[in-house]
Amino acid sequence: MGSQASMLLRNEELEAIKKETGFSHSQIARLYKRFTTLDKEENGTLSREDFQRIPELAINPLGDRIISAFIPDGEDQVNFRGFIRILAHFRPIDAKSKDGNGSEPLNSRINKLRFAFQLYDLDKDDKISRSELLQVLEKVQIEQKMSIQFLD
Repeated sequence: MGSQASMLLRNEELEAIKKETGFSHSQIARLYKRFTTLDKEENGTLSREDFQRIPELAINPLGDRIISAFIPDGEDQVNFRGFIRILAHFRPIDAKSKDGNGSEPLNSRINKLRFAFQLYDLDKDDKISRSELLQVLEKVQIEQKMSIQFLD
């Protein structure tokens, strides 16, 4: 199962990704397969449009913010390493307090909070203003109203 990722990622890269993200070899292989499925242009990167084709993100009121979390500032695409680093934030918190480099793992409580904070910090000034909070809440409220209307 992990052979496709093994063939395309050097062993050193796989080990570095495992150490940095906490994903197992088989998890990395599955994520790599999903990454290549989303990579419609087959250029080794995902664009904003690639993410927008994911139905769950397309209908999510915070979909644009989530997509922006994957795409680095000033860039219009993300490679596999960047993709998997973001996904590591969603891993369950484990008892391990430091990653292989001696720093907080990507899925630590503090890094999960930072990640969530960035979804609300629309202007990236390290503060969530009243306006930013209202914008996010309005998006969620509009989505809820649309869902309720759809069910009626």
